[in-house]
Amino acid sequence: MHIEPGLVTGAKLLLGVATATTAAAFTAKTAWEAIRVQGVASLISRAAIGTVATFIFFELMPHYAVGVSEVHFILGSTLFLILGTAPAAIGLALGLLIQSLFFAQADLPQYGMNVTTLLVPLFAIAALAKRIIAPGTAYVDLSYGQTLALSTAYQAGIVAWVAFWAFTGTGISTESLASVGTFGAAYMLVIVVEPLVDLAVLAAAKAMRGLAGSGLVTPRLHNAA
Repeated sequence: MHIEPGLVTGAKLLLGVATATTAAAFTAKTAWEAIRVQGVASLISRAAIGTVATFIFFELMPHYAVGVSEVHFILGSTLFLILGTAPAAIGLALGLLIQSLFFAQADLPQYGMNVTTLLVPLFAIAALAKRIIAPGTAYVDLSYGQTLALSTAYQAGIVAWVAFWAFTGTGISTESLASVGTFGAAYMLVIVVEPLVDLAVLAAAKAMRGLAGSGLVTPRLHNAA
């Protein structure tokens, strides 16, 4: 989902700064809510876990350039289900920043766009989860259909934002439509794999009930809302 360097240039880069600032403000709001529920230490611990996981997803796991961007196994819905909204958002933002600073400096001008692409779909699936998951259901008890819905929504959001940035940078043309279409088609692989990863991680978490109350996972993981 990294926007290729040079795709968006000049004053158009400021749009990414604006959207990232809005995403940061919403992250701060959710972080404050998380602190009220579990405290500062828990938020920091979960955000650190999210940061390390995100760096591994981006830098160490397989990724490849397709069309206007790169395909990564971001596992955003996995981070959300295990860590909660705010820690997942902070982890995604910091993990991406670390990768950009030390391993992909060419991505720094696009950081605002890239972090927006990661965070806005995360906030969207947090809202979706409230609609499709009954209040009396812990995340470890989710069905395949529910994890598929969350993963599909997250990845669809990624593709939509990449398309937005691509069309912002180059305009809508036959070439740009084909490039975005190729990228979107490649992301179908992620949509197939991620729900299975979610279920595997949730099954492991279900077997580790000792994590409940540890502050290292979201309270909703083991407990009904």
